[in-house]
Amino acid sequence: MTGLVFKAIASLAAVATVGTASVIDPRSSLNAFIQKQRAVSLQGALSNIGPNGSQVPGAGAGYIVASPSTTNPDYFYTWTRDGALTMKMIVDEFILGKKDLQIYIEDYLHAQAALQTITNPSGTFLPSGTGLGEPKYKVDGTRYNGAWGRPQRDGPALRAIALITYSNWLVAHGQKARAKTVIWPIISNDLSYIGQYWNSTGFDLWEEVNGSSFFTTQNQYRALVEGTHLATALGVNCTGCDQASDVQCFLQQAYWNGEYFVANINIDTGRTGKDANSILGPISVFDINAKCDDLSIQPCNSRGLSNFKALIDSFRNATLYPINKDIAKDKGIAVGRYTEDVYFGGNPWYLITAAAAEYLYDAVAQWKVQGSLIIDETSIAFFKDIYPSAQAKTYKRTTPEFSRILSAITAYADSFAAVVQQYTPQNGSLSEQFNRTAPGAPVSARDLTWSYAAFVTMAERRAGQFPPSWVPADPHHPPRAEQCAPASPPKGVYVPAIAAGAPNVTATCTSTVLFQVNASTYYGENVYVAGSSTDLGAWDLGNAWPLDATGYTAERPLWTGRVAMTAGETVTYAYARMEDCDQEPIWETVNRTLVVPACNEADSGEIRLETDDQWTGPLGSSGECPGSGTG
Repeated sequence: MTGLVFKAIASLAAVATVGTASVIDPRSSLNAFIQKQRAVSLQGALSNIGPNGSQVPGAGAGYIVASPSTTNPDYFYTWTRDGALTMKMIVDEFILGKKDLQIYIEDYLHAQAALQTITNPSGTFLPSGTGLGEPKYKVDGTRYNGAWGRPQRDGPALRAIALITYSNWLVAHGQKARAKTVIWPIISNDLSYIGQYWNSTGFDLWEEVNGSSFFTTQNQYRALVEGTHLATALGVNCTGCDQASDVQCFLQQAYWNGEYFVANINIDTGRTGKDANSILGPISVFDINAKCDDLSIQPCNSRGLSNFKALIDSFRNATLYPINKDIAKDKGIAVGRYTEDVYFGGNPWYLITAAAAEYLYDAVAQWKVQGSLIIDETSIAFFKDIYPSAQAKTYKRTTPEFSRILSAITAYADSFAAVVQQYTPQNGSLSEQFNRTAPGAPVSARDLTWSYAAFVTMAERRAGQFPPSWVPADPHHPPRAEQCAPASPPKGVYVPAIAAGAPNVTATCTSTVLFQVNASTYYGENVYVAGSSTDLGAWDLGNAWPLDATGYTAERPLWTGRVAMTAGETVTYAYARMEDCDQEPIWETVNRTLVVPACNEADSGEIRLETDDQWTGPLGSSGECPGSGTG
């Protein structure tokens, strides 16, 4: 959700508005703060969900809005990823006893069933499911047509995980038929998408890097493993789930560099690769009963702990983050996305700082269940920061050092939670970020739903409340692959989840056209293709196809877009420039014509026609609006 794809913005903080009265006493103990803030955060998340959320008028039923903020930044949209992570928290809270939350779950699943079928700039639902990779929609469930980082492949996995967790509860409570007929079709579409596209690149959870993401791969693995077991319980087939062993092999071997997990690979970002995506992943796949060497890479994993230290240490730079000056290595700090971040100036995030605490609470819980703690050469540096006398050995529950080490790590976790407390306004509102310089005022989008969800899950773990287990008891399922050699992925099976409220859409015979145009643009300007067919918006720029500048260079200013178009049509089209400050769009002075090739029913979105166009017409100029740039 939360990063802009083509530019970074600096801005004053928005004022958060969970409540107007002081609800959090800054003098309260950490225990008292977390107890009260947990309730405030749950309500903050619910207030951002349609149709009755007090902060999001106009949002449709079940649509989880990222933030009420509509300007600088405008987050008044529903993101598949953010919504799924929030819904997973709500499902967990429901299972933990808050039964009044079930209506939110039911609204969500109905909304997602319909959303899966929406044609959007990532593609269509039928025949090949490409539209499931679309990251965001308008709050009424219609397509968002602006330029963005797409596709994003974590959303289907996270949505599947949330709905699988709910389905497992239904099965355990005598509602197997409902799980099978209503919810499984939604899950099945997402699992098909994962199986078909897991080995394809996409944008990361910060929406800035188009490559392979550690966070995405972790959640794809979990979704396929859980999907396999739910399918068995329901007596249905799981298309795509047989890819789990290939995904875990990629997860194990592709990201680790000997010290930490490189968050994004198959792309040269110019960054170190130390990124909070690598701690958000393990807490999203956390299972209290999993072993530390489980293939899913749990919080207590030795590599994971080394990675945790590397990431946190990168933010102990007082020049970069003055707010962390002179904080000892056994104390928590304010944590951001990655040290090279410039979005809103590059600041700590509430959700990431809370996630650091949650990560440690998770690891401690796992060691307690296992009754032992193994320190090896990979993880020893992590332990020595917190417990200087730690050695590379196994500590059993029966030894006094076991309890001392766990107590030290719990205190370390609490110190991250205390950082969140220190910078939370007295009304309990949580924005996206807080400033990296004192006094740490809230920055960027106000009342961020993901911030609230992250605080609730952190509070659950600290209270000893854990989500249902998902890691198979059989360590050989799925089998460990010693060498990554993925076969050709299976073609997904996509069927609208009609019983859950999806429209009964049908496939048309389409062929994929790759539109390519050389168009020199300034920083903040975007290019669209529009045309006579409905696939290109019928000359309506509001429904035109946004092009992608990922391949743009000074030598070749290339904008591209893959569009599934009705086969056999003769289409007239042209390009248009959308300006950065809402100036009037600029159209080309020529129209072009193409004939869409005949389709091949076996296609999975292969490109069947490419254009090679050159912009013809006037150029745009920046309006120099706040946040715009040139380049």
